[in-house]
Amino acid sequence: MTPRSLFRGLAIAELVTWTMLLVGMLLKYGLGAGDWPVRVGGGVHGFVFLAYLVATTVVAVNQRWSFGATALGWLSSVVPYTTLPFEVAVARRGMLDGAWRRGPSAGERPGPLDRLLFLVVRHPVLAAVVGVVLVAAVFGVLLVLGPPVPSR
Repeated sequence: MTPRSLFRGLAIAELVTWTMLLVGMLLKYGLGAGDWPVRVGGGVHGFVFLAYLVATTVVAVNQRWSFGATALGWLSSVVPYTTLPFEVAVARRGMLDGAWRRGPSAGERPGPLDRLLFLVVRHPVLAAVVGVVLVAAVFGVLLVLGPPVPSR
């Protein structure tokens, strides 16, 4: 798996889960189907949203994106249907080209995020398991907290 294939896969997954959430809202509010469509679509979307944020961060560190490009990647997950156009734009600019960096270049002094990236790339299965567990933990905490309460 390359940085590009990981990023593209999650960009598409984020787009699909936005659709699930919006269809769930249509079923709930338009057809009176109850809460379950939003709970299912929202739950899947919430998990993929968090995974996309993690993947964007990992790819950004690997590809040495600027903070601005990384922030735009994060923002694309908040606005419906913009993760795929963002992925296409960064791919066209060559910002997804290349393989995973496995260690520092000659003469490079890697920072803490680079060292973490090298660890993740050297142990991808362990990193994936830890990543899923962490995303699930954050997701679980957010479920317990519940939806935001509108101010009155």
